[in-house]
Amino acid sequence: MEDIRVGHGFDVHEIAPGLPMWLGGISIDSPDGFVAHSDGDVAIHALCDALLGALALGDIGHHFPDTSDEWAGIDSKILLEKVVEMVRAQGYLISNVDITIALQRPKIAPYIPQMRECLASIMGISSARVSVKATTTENLGFVGRGEGCEVWASALVCR
Repeated sequence: MEDIRVGHGFDVHEIAPGLPMWLGGISIDSPDGFVAHSDGDVAIHALCDALLGALALGDIGHHFPDTSDEWAGIDSKILLEKVVEMVRAQGYLISNVDITIALQRPKIAPYIPQMRECLASIMGISSARVSVKATTTENLGFVGRGEGCEVWASALVCR
């Protein structure tokens, strides 16, 4: 019998003016960006948590604490690379991932193909196995007011 595991990740970051916005491994054209210890790529952070969760390896904060200068300002793609190495070290392969991004603005649908390609490349899988979806919250809550971004991610790994 195949060993199949599912993980779920969730992350939130505050939005503030004048900061860069990195999402799904790519730069988003926006006057606002994410407040964070790293580059703030909330999509990659949720994805890392989903992959780590599938193997009961803790969470992103355990492996890359925001209290450590080592991770200050780091490109989140590097964090994802390290998590993918952990997955492989456990003898697993990434089957597919599914990411939902809740962001009121800017509209990110035009960026989704680039995100899928970027994330697939880092994980060593086909972009056909990487789903990225975008939604707004219809102006409701902190996301709807443009104060932050929420991301949910699921990952299926197997060996």
